[in-house]
Order: sequence, then structure tokens, then C-alpha cells
Amino acid sequence: MPLFRGGRPLKRWRYAGVYDPTVQLCAGIVHVGPLAQAFWAVWESEGRRLRERTRLFGRGAVRLDAARLRVRDADVLVDVGLDAGAPVEVVSPHGSQYIWTRKQGGVRARGIVRLGERERRIDARAVIDESAGYHARATAWEWSAGVGESVDGRPVAWNLVAGVHDAECASERTVWVDGVPHELAPVRFAPDLDAIGWAGGEALRFEQQAERRRDDNLLIVRSRYRQPFGRFTGNFPGAIELAEGWGVMERHDARW
Repeated sequence: MPLFRGGRPLKRWRYAGVYDPTVQLCAGIVHVGPLAQAFWAVWESEGRRLRERTRLFGRGAVRLDAARLRVRDADVLVDVGLDAGAPVEVVSPHGSQYIWTRKQGGVRARGIVRLGERERRIDARAVIDESAGYHARATAWEWSAGVGESVDGRPVAWNLVAGVHDAECASERTVWVDGVPHELAPVRFAPDLDAIGWAGGEALRFEQQAERRRDDNLLIVRSRYRQPFGRFTGNFPGAIELAEGWGVMERHDARW
């Protein structure tokens, strides 16, 4: 994809979120035209501590490819291998141009997380987001990703969104059950990000435990977002009841 198309700069990012009851972590690399930003965050339920850092103008300490997530920043080390999963890929119009995404849900993530003197082995599941496109100047979305288990013992992962790739059909809204992706109907996010609902009455409830929040104003590029980590319960359409799940909510408003 060229750096500019129709007067719009290319935006592209790769994000991986690894979620379980004891440790939730994420990292990503974002490019807006020639500019780059990298970020990472680790939330430990024991001790209830959030460690995070965002670095502007470079990839910094984050390395993320199709098979591995690695963060080395001061006394923090994350080194996690990522298995492949069944992807969902979507292309959508946006403004006068188009945008693309590929999501994988519930992929196995194994490795280590070291915070200072404490080292923990990770064997969890993850959601991977790869996106690119020529988004409109003003872009806003609400998003949720997570993993968990249904009441009948099946592994579940999800990717839910409103604002981008959210057409009635051929959207990126997906629930993976036993690793198999299924598209879901449009969703509504609660104003305070404590629930996600469907027209049929199904809903996921969210209990926040920690939050990433950042406002950037770089004149040409502005970004404001919230991304809380936490616990999910509730049910999806299709009689899929979530016994318990872990992941993130997000609200993002950008001018780029």
C-alpha cells in the first residue's frame, strides 16, 4: 500500500493483547504516514499494578511480528510466542478511500514476563489486530477484544467494534468458539464502557480493573483514547454464554 492515496496518508498498526486472570498485557506499533509510535502495558492482578509506556517517533522497545511479541524496556521484559489462528479479514470504504483489517482471536501465547526481579511464565490466549488504510481525517471507534470460556467449557474469543468495519454484514465483529470464527450482529457500547449489547437483548458486562488512557496533540495528528483492562461476563448471540472472560474495552477518537 503506498504511503499516500487520494491525499490521505496511510495508517497502519499491529497490536497483540494477551489476556488471562493473573496477567493482561498488550503492545503495538502504529504508523501514521512517516510517523511511528510504539506502546506496551502489563497489568498484574496480584499487586494490582499497571506498568506501561508509550514512545513517540519510533518503534522503541517493542518488536511484534506474526509469531512473536517482544518488549525490552528498562527492567521490563516480555517475550511471548504467538501461534497462528483462524483469521478474519475485511476491507471497507472509509471517507473517500478504504481501510483493511485482519484479526485473529484466541491464539495461544506462551513465554515469559519479567517485571524487575519478578518473572512469570505465560501460557494464555491472545487477540491479534493488523490494520491499515487511508482513514478519513476524523475517525472514531469503540472496540473490545478478549478471551474466555463458555459455561459448557468451550474456549471463546471475540473482536467487537462500532465505528469502523461495522457494516450489517461482512464486518469484523467476530466470536471464535473452539477456534472457529462466526460473525456477529451490530453492537452498542455503553457510554461508560461497562457493557456491550445486541438488539436481541444479549449483552456482555465489563468490570474494569485498570486503564490505559492517553491524549496526544501533535498539531497534524491528534489522538484521545481509553483502553481499560478487566473481566467480562454475559452472553453472545447464538446461545453462547460466557462463564468468564478477560480483555479490553476501548474508545478512540483521532484526527489524522
